[in-house]
Amino acid sequence: MGTWPDTLLSIGVGIALAAACGLRVFLPLFVASLLAHFDLGGIGLRDGFGWMAEWPAMIALGVATVAELLAYYIPVVDHLLDMLAVPLSTVAGTLVAMSTFVDLPPLLSWGLALIAGGGLAGLVSTGTATARVASTVKTAGLANPVVATVETAGAFVLSLLAWFLPLVAFGLVILLLVALVRMGFRRRT
Repeated sequence: MGTWPDTLLSIGVGIALAAACGLRVFLPLFVASLLAHFDLGGIGLRDGFGWMAEWPAMIALGVATVAELLAYYIPVVDHLLDMLAVPLSTVAGTLVAMSTFVDLPPLLSWGLALIAGGGLAGLVSTGTATARVASTVKTAGLANPVVATVETAGAFVLSLLAWFLPLVAFGLVILLLVALVRMGFRRRT
């Protein structure tokens, strides 16, 4: 068991990466895979998750990332991806969160990964799907590539921040949550 600051940082990394999975399913997993493989940033992976930093996983995640990123620029396909993204991002968010909860006992890690990681990824993914529908309605889909680019950039930046500046990333996740909650309340009133 590590020190409390290390444990809290690993939780922050996992939660921020999970939120990034809500923006793009595979990109945060790919970033974590690369950074863990090359041992950058001093963040390790939990025992049993070392496979994420191996070449086969990096290649598979890289291919999946490129396919996902390109598909968001194809009309109609972007909406189909949004329908798949909510459950997939929930699974990816759970996985990536669990992989970084290095010092927590397994039962606590899985519970936190499912609730905070998967739940947050699913919530963010639902928010982005809602934004894409609004973009399609307001602009006849012409702004969807801009939305896709912003989401991809957000997922990439949040993934890097999670790894190298976890407290900053966690703060951004809190701001993102506040924005999603406000957006939800505005729709109801």
